[in-house]
Amino acid sequence: METGNKPIILLVAEAVTLAHFGRIVTLARALDSNKYEVVVASDPRYLDLDAPLNCTFHPIRSIPSAEFALALARGKPVYSLETLSRYIEDDLALLDLVRPALVVGDFRLSLAVSAPLRKIPFATVVNAYWSPYAVTRYPVPDLPVTRILGITLAQKLFDIIRPVAFALHARPLNRLRRRFGLTPLKQDIRNTYTWADYTLYADIPEVVPALNLPPHHRYLGPILWSAAISLPAWWDCLPEDKPVVFLSLGSSGMAALLPMALAALSQLAITVVVATARKITIDEVPANAYVTDYLPLDRVASRLKIVISNGGSLTTYQALSSGVPVIGLCSNLDQLLNMNAVQQLGAAITLHCARISVTDLVMAVTAMLDNPSYGRAAIKISQILAESDAKQRFREFVVQVLH
Repeated sequence: METGNKPIILLVAEAVTLAHFGRIVTLARALDSNKYEVVVASDPRYLDLDAPLNCTFHPIRSIPSAEFALALARGKPVYSLETLSRYIEDDLALLDLVRPALVVGDFRLSLAVSAPLRKIPFATVVNAYWSPYAVTRYPVPDLPVTRILGITLAQKLFDIIRPVAFALHARPLNRLRRRFGLTPLKQDIRNTYTWADYTLYADIPEVVPALNLPPHHRYLGPILWSAAISLPAWWDCLPEDKPVVFLSLGSSGMAALLPMALAALSQLAITVVVATARKITIDEVPANAYVTDYLPLDRVASRLKIVISNGGSLTTYQALSSGVPVIGLCSNLDQLLNMNAVQQLGAAITLHCARISVTDLVMAVTAMLDNPSYGRAAIKISQILAESDAKQRFREFVVQVLH
């Protein structure tokens, strides 16, 4: 639909993690409001981190982030049939209200039913390592069996059962596609995550390569986002004589690991800046640490020597864009896939939450500080990222679809 001769572009974030919200907001801001009526729909849980949006906002429901994380930790499908059914009802009401010319979703899997039902062109934003065409391996996530068997044996078992597990995770959405008279997708979570009229990869092929992409799949590039907040008062008081390490396990990491990580980092001659993402209260803050809820990573990255994160792509690309290497404390498959790609390029170290210790983290940080190859690899990637403009590619994509 058009309002005042301007096409309506609807961007929908499944805000189970901050990354999905941040990417959608960044793309919404990339569009010219003189040319388009831009509408964002999301659960409002992260809205205060990037306000005002300067566009129309519609609140929608997403499952709690803790419920999402628990499903991943147990290796169960994230969305039940009932949840996806409710999502589809909400989607259809939203589409009928907004009547967009194009809908763009980030992990809103239900749009693979609701958008076709309303015959609205649908684009999905997703990381390329979830593509069926990606050149990648699949490390075993932090599941109960991983903690019992250890990573080596659990990996061998995971390699055997992974196709079955990927098929199981695809079942709820396929059942709903059948119910609504749509052709079911291949029983594989990779198809569930990437199906759309247009699939937009929030990566660069130098980091996550893919082979034989169909014409409707394309690399958009990393979509960089940082919280639109002020720096804490202590930021300008940080010591100048020690390397600064950023620590945050984000919205989808294991926040319970933060005290252990702080204890490890307190042993080193570094300054630690911590963003808790409002998931945990740090009762005992080491003398070399500074704590806040969130930090605008784009504004602080130039002071950092290392970023320690949950391994998710949003923080990783923000760090790499500034030439800062990353240590990932990873638990779920998404984080491990991302870190595996960056580690292969020499700009990251991956640690499994299932078996991490104080010694492991101390050794990883020490190795990264002592070995300049990590920093050089991160700078090399930053030079490639400097040539990638996801916002411009998105604008070009929208023009292509609508015209």
